[in-house]
Amino acid sequence: MAEIWFYHLQNAPLEKVLPNLLERSLERGWKAVIQATSDERVDALDATLWTYAEDAFLAHGTQRDGDAERQPVWLTTGTDNPNGAKIRFLVEGADVQGALNEPGADYDRVLLMFNGNDDTELGSARAQWKVLKEQGHALAYWQQTDDGRWVKKA
Repeated sequence: MAEIWFYHLQNAPLEKVLPNLLERSLERGWKAVIQATSDERVDALDATLWTYAEDAFLAHGTQRDGDAERQPVWLTTGTDNPNGAKIRFLVEGADVQGALNEPGADYDRVLLMFNGNDDTELGSARAQWKVLKEQGHALAYWQQTDDGRWVKKA
C-alpha cells in the first residue's frame, strides 16, 4: 500500500516547489505522474518544467506529446499511470481515491499538494485526509516553513 503524504503549501507556489520534489523523485529512480484537474493547469506545469531554472529542465510529456511509457514525468488530468510511475503528485484538489483505484496504480508514494491559502484546495485536502484515514491508509502531513523547508507535522 502506498504512503500518502499531504504537502501544505504556504509560502511558495506549486510551480516553485514541484520541480525540486520531482528532481528528488527521479534521483530515487522513480518515474512520476502529476495529476491536475484542468487542462490549463497541465499546460502551465508543462511550461514550468521546461523553464523553471536557467540551467535545468525536467523531461516530461503530456497526452499531446504521446509516448507516455518513455516519459520520466507524465502530466495528466486522468487517473491512469501510463508511464509506470512509482510516485504520483496530485494538485488542485485532484482526487487521491480515483488514482489509487485505477488498475496499475502500484505507487510507492502519493503526494497531495495543496495551497493552504486557497479555501477550496484546503477543504478538499481535509476531506480527503478524513476519508483516507478512516480507510486505514498510512498518511503523513508536511507543512512548509517560512524559509521553504518541509516539517512533518503528523
